[in-house]
Order: sequence, then C-alpha cells, then structure tokens
Amino acid sequence: MQPISTCIWFNNQAEEAATFYTGIFPDTKVSNVMRYGQGMPGEPGSVMAMTVMLNDREFIFLNGNSGFTAPGAAISFFIKCNTQEEVDHYWDKLVDGGTPIRCGWLTDKYGITWQVVPVKMSQLMQSGNAQKSQKVAQAMMKMVKLDINELQRVFDEA
Repeated sequence: MQPISTCIWFNNQAEEAATFYTGIFPDTKVSNVMRYGQGMPGEPGSVMAMTVMLNDREFIFLNGNSGFTAPGAAISFFIKCNTQEEVDHYWDKLVDGGTPIRCGWLTDKYGITWQVVPVKMSQLMQSGNAQKSQKVAQAMMKMVKLDINELQRVFDEA
C-alpha cells in the first residue's frame, strides 16, 4: 500500500472515469468499491469511492456530490513516454472529449490536467549545450502534442 494516494473528486462520474482511464493505462484495476448507504449524501447503493490502480499508482475516485470542480492546470499528472507511439497513445486517448493546451499539456473530459512528455525531451534540454537546449525549448513552446522527431531535428540543427 502506498503511504500517499491521490484522490480525484468527481460529481457522479467516478465509475465512468474509472472505465475511461483503465481503458488507457496498462496494469490497471479497480478495487475497494464503497457505496453510499441510507442517510448518506449520495443515492443509496451508488458508488461513493473506489480505488483505481493506474500503472501501479493508487488513486481514489470519489463521487463527492457537492459541485467541486477539477483543480485546473496548477495540478497535473505527468506521463513520461519513451516513444512517440506512447506519446500518441496517451495524448490521443486523454484529449478525446477534452481540450489540448500546449507543450504536451491537455485537460481531459473530466477536467483533469495531464502532461504527456517524451523522456527524450528532458535529455535534449539537459544536454549541457545551452544553445541547443534553448532551441528545443523554443520548439516545444510552439507545439501542442510533443513530437520527438521534431525536437530531435531542432536539437541536431542548432
């Protein structure tokens, strides 16, 4: 068990969101489903909270029923991708019904903000060559979904 878990507040969408996210991330499962009982703020028998494991990370999905909304881009989930195929997979699935931002950021249909970032970008930006790193950063700032080949091309040509 992880000592710290992330709780994501939904307004009656926890089950739907669990299905959505477990369809995107490998090594996922849903467990510990808690249901509302009589005299509680939710519909008796409906899901109050559930534990969702995404890539061996524990999240608590809570149907809070009070009108809270997602926290916005100040808090985001960072997905490190080794290949463009991974970038494309996570980006395309998570942005479906959501909003692309830029620089690899997006907000999904539940209002959760994600960063889909290739590991290669960090390597290029930490190369020790300030001019090349600056060119990569400038190229990244113009992108919406990050493109590993384009970042590498900019680095090589700088």
